[in-house]
Amino acid sequence: MADRNNKVPIKDDNYTNNIHKNNERTLDRRGFMKTLVGSAGVFAIASLPWGAIAAKELMGLADKEYPHQKIANVKDVAVGDSVEFHFPSEHDSAVLIRLEENKYVAYQNACTHLQCPVYWVKEDQEMVCPCHHGIFDANTGAPTAGPPRRPLPEIVVEIHDGSIYAVRVKRYEA
Repeated sequence: MADRNNKVPIKDDNYTNNIHKNNERTLDRRGFMKTLVGSAGVFAIASLPWGAIAAKELMGLADKEYPHQKIANVKDVAVGDSVEFHFPSEHDSAVLIRLEENKYVAYQNACTHLQCPVYWVKEDQEMVCPCHHGIFDANTGAPTAGPPRRPLPEIVVEIHDGSIYAVRVKRYEA
């Protein structure tokens, strides 16, 4: 049966006549969403072991003791002076400050704002980040001025046989 232009009409309309051709993939919206959700589920399940390992490692950081590292001899650090050292690894810069005769504090000296180095200013008795004028309290490591909002990570120090040793890093707790 022919139409006005003497053409034989196609059995299907022009929008769906190519859906069921041979070797054509059949994936509708529902099938696509099932594939997407299934792939996300497989990815989530595959990443669980790594997440568990990371969580276990992060939970144990506060209690993790490193091999005790000698920083300096007590007689070599005068009250008000500081000593730079690396702890817990050679890539982690730190500073030890002798505040009083028997009071020593140590902090990782990377600013908690943008990781710029922090310096001990003996005259002002404060730790200063020169990048954005951040100032930290030497007694607590807490920020007192500038953009930093978190305290510097404290390094626990111990004194044995006239030497000062770095023992572990106290992690910041929100």
